[in-house]
Amino acid sequence: MITETGEKKGVVALEEALAAASRAGLDLVEVAPGETPVCKVLDYGKLRFENQKKKAANRKNQRTTTLKEIKMRPNIDVHDYGVKTKAMRKFFDRGDKVKVTIRFRGREMAHMDRGMDLLARIKEDFAEDTKVEFEPKTEGRMMTMVLAPK
Repeated sequence: MITETGEKKGVVALEEALAAASRAGLDLVEVAPGETPVCKVLDYGKLRFENQKKKAANRKNQRTTTLKEIKMRPNIDVHDYGVKTKAMRKFFDRGDKVKVTIRFRGREMAHMDRGMDLLARIKEDFAEDTKVEFEPKTEGRMMTMVLAPK
């Protein structure tokens, strides 16, 4: 048993511990369950309030990463590429992951190497800020790669 002042009493009978808690006008709370449980004399309402505050602070500091998708075509123009990379940089600054998708239509399927070159260019442009989570792979008419901030 531990008293309200923090003094360790050692092993005490349950009735004696309850009596000490009622004399102090506080509650007897089991702090560490086990073979020989550790009980402490304290205000249970205050303990619950502090635990609730800690949980709220932990939730506030948590950051969930989301997966954002940027879609491109294999023959993207220079300015359009700049706009897409600017959006990607904004996502990385927020801590989000980015899935880059290149969609092939019609005769573009004959030039899959252009898509690979574009993904290699993206990988090179963001090499110092990001790491490649999933290498470029082709699935049907789409080529995808996932980048995550370092």
